[in-house]
Amino acid sequence: MGLIYLDACLVIYLVERHPSWGDAIAGKLAETADARFGISPLVKCECLVGPMKRGDPVLEQAYMELFERFLPFAMPEPIYLLAARLRARFGLKTPDALHLACAQHHRCDALWTNDERLTRASHGLAVNILA
Repeated sequence: MGLIYLDACLVIYLVERHPSWGDAIAGKLAETADARFGISPLVKCECLVGPMKRGDPVLEQAYMELFERFLPFAMPEPIYLLAARLRARFGLKTPDALHLACAQHHRCDALWTNDERLTRASHGLAVNILA
């Protein structure tokens, strides 16, 4: 597996050590050490809301340090236009459509998620790694 886009939910489970899924995600990342993982600014945005809302600078810093380990994926206008098409065709919510469009735009080999709606809409690109 080459280039993998990580959905925000997985990053959140990893950093916040979700009791059911945190270790599973860490294990999957370790199993695919040869892959390159990337995130978009949208992933960062979604991840930071919780720590900022709770006023938790330690958790916020943990996210920022993890973000540095991933490739940054830009989100130029064509991604938003593709996301609109995905929303119209599959009824995805805007953030989900943007994640999928970003992964497609950057020619990722996979989009790791735990969202079955993305799995159904992606024609095989999105993989629910927690299923």
